[in-house]
Formats: sequence, C-alpha cells, structure tokens
Amino acid sequence: MPFSKFGLNKLITQAVAELGYEQPTPIQQKAIPAILSGKNLIAAAQTGTGKTASFVLPLLQMFSHKHTLRAKRIRALILTPTRELAVQVAENVEQYGKNLHLTSMAMYGGVDMEPQKQRLIEGVDILVATPGRLLDMAHQRALHFDELEVLVIDEADRMLDMGFVNDINKIIERLPQERQNLLFSATLSSQVRFLAKTAINYAMEISIEPEHTTAQQIDQWLTVVDKDVKSALLSHMIIENDWKQALIFIETKRGAAKLVSQLEKRGIKAESFHSGRSQAMREQLLAEFKAGDLGLLVATGVASRGIDIDDLDRVVNYDLPEEAADYVHRIGRTGRAGAAGEAISFVSRDDFRNLCAIEQLLDHVIDRKEVEGFEAKVGIPESILGYVPKRSQPPRRRRPAKKK
Repeated sequence: MPFSKFGLNKLITQAVAELGYEQPTPIQQKAIPAILSGKNLIAAAQTGTGKTASFVLPLLQMFSHKHTLRAKRIRALILTPTRELAVQVAENVEQYGKNLHLTSMAMYGGVDMEPQKQRLIEGVDILVATPGRLLDMAHQRALHFDELEVLVIDEADRMLDMGFVNDINKIIERLPQERQNLLFSATLSSQVRFLAKTAINYAMEISIEPEHTTAQQIDQWLTVVDKDVKSALLSHMIIENDWKQALIFIETKRGAAKLVSQLEKRGIKAESFHSGRSQAMREQLLAEFKAGDLGLLVATGVASRGIDIDDLDRVVNYDLPEEAADYVHRIGRTGRAGAAGEAISFVSRDDFRNLCAIEQLLDHVIDRKEVEGFEAKVGIPESILGYVPKRSQPPRRRRPAKKK
C-alpha cells in the first residue's frame, strides 16, 4: 500500500518518497486515515515504528490549503517531553512538508526566549513544544490558542514519567473546546489512559503490538561481566569489532564523563550526552552523531527517546536501566522502521534484579554470550521467567510468640 492511497497531497508524497519511505508502517496505515477523517485518537505503538509520521503527515494534508494566520496564533500544537524530541519532531515536520508553504518551529527551554518570541509574532502553523516553555510563553502572552485546531500529545507515557501531568492539564484548560485531539504513546499504562480520559472525548483507540515488546529485527544479547572491567570490555569490543557507531547508555552524568575519559585513554574518541550539558552543545552532538561525524555517544536516559537516526547499528546498555520499560525505549533507537539492529547489555551481579524485571516485561529471556578474556569472576543465576530475587521478595510474616 503506497502513501498515495491515503489521498495525501502529491507534494507530501513526493517528499516522503525522497526520504526513502516506500510503504507505510502498521501504525501509519491505521492512524493516518483516522486522523484525516477528523477522529480523536489514542494510539500505542512501540518505539521505532513511525509514530511521528502517523500524525505529522495528516496534519500537513489538513493544513495544505491556503489559510492566513493571525499574529501569535498556531493551528496545531505538538507537545513533547524533551527538548531533543521537540527538535526531532520539528525536523520531521520540515522534511515531510518541505514542498508546502507551511510554517513550523520547535520551542523549548534552556535557550533564550526572545528568538522564539520573534518567530511566533507572525503566527506558526505547527508548533512543537515542551510543556514548561509553552506555559511560560502563554503567561507572557507571546502566543494565543484561539485558532488552534489540533492538539497532539506525543510520547504520553514519558510525559507522565517526567511529571508533566499538571502542566498538561494547565495547557488543556487554555485550549478551545472544539479541537481534534491525538495522543501517541509507546505504552498504554493506567496513567496514560487516565490522562486520555481527561483530555480526549469519544476517541478511537489503536494499539499495534502488545505493550512492552521490542522490534523483532533487533538482535538482543547480554554478557555477564564484573563491574570493574566494563570499560575495558567496551574498549575491546569497539576495537576488535571495528564499530563505526554506537549509542551507549549509562545511568549517571558523572559515569558518562568518566567513561568518555577512560575510552580516550585507550585512543577511542567518544562524547557524553546528558542534562548537564548546554542545549547548544547537546544539539551540536546530536547533529554530529546523526551525520556520522561522531561515532560513539555515551548518553544518560535523556537520549532514550528523541534520537531518531537512520541505520543506527547498535545500542549498548553499559548500565541496565532502573525502570524495565526504559530498556525497551533505549534499544528502540536501533532497528527502526524495519532496519536491522543490535542491542548489547553489560550485566554484573548487582544488575540481576533489574535483569529479571526486564525479561519479565519482555516475556522472554535475553540470550547470553561470553566475550573471551572477560568472563565474569562473580556470575549471576541463569534467567528464569518469573524468578524473583530474594531482595525483591516480600518479608515473611513472623508468627506471634506463644504466651508462657
């Protein structure tokens, strides 16, 4: 089924074709017609399945007819949880709509407000924004919502994880009652469903795959390794396998800086990516990584969503995430839109509880491989689905002492 079957403007399908999109993904096949018909929508699909195009393409189609915007007005608002995702979505809007006379922009905190205010003065068709900066602009009357036609809440589960529920509700209170509402999420947790009930009436629901699954084309495996030799193992794998590019996830900012320094001492160039770096630096690093000018990026969880790179070969979990669902989002940076990818996890003894939670969530055991010369001195038990480590088991009730 080609994209032209949706009845999209030829200028849109031409741009999509030039980007190498041949066939719509399952989420696109279901979401695009629903949105074009004017339905409110709640949609769930795993990371890397093309959710962004699912709502951006119909927005472009709906707005492709001529329309004069008044000052400081917007026609569509796309809310995203992070700066990186806002930038990524805005780039997609520009790419898909490059042949149309529509305006768009990304608006987020951490940078000077004045240039963003100036861009809003003439009005913007599609605004991609993080909640905090949007509310700041609204309080300063830098934009108005009376001409808003469509609200999109993107990565809703992540939005709630980051504590944006109050901001979202404040934003919704400012919007016109008559609008189309779209909510996209990797998972449909109870919290996401509650948000959907408060924000969206009479919505159609689409769920493409069972929640918390990972793309089949991703080769997932782990290696058990002692914690003190993790950096040596990573260096060995980079050099021996001649890795050209990898996204390496680590839990802390301090750990990211330390690992970059350890790699540098072994002649391996890498950069750290985390919330402690300036927005300008983060944007520069992402641009270099996407262009292939930077091969190794050591990132904290801030990069688990919002990095969309074609043909990213592999993701490495140097540290396992504390939250099992974050594993799915991390490895979803590779194997996107049907491409092959590899996800490698370094697991030490103190990671076993997190590993059990991840495998329980995935409903399958992750393959284990040994790397010669780096066999763990302190092993971990074999994986068994449903196994609960002793530390996670509830304490036994003590029987009351017998009365003497």
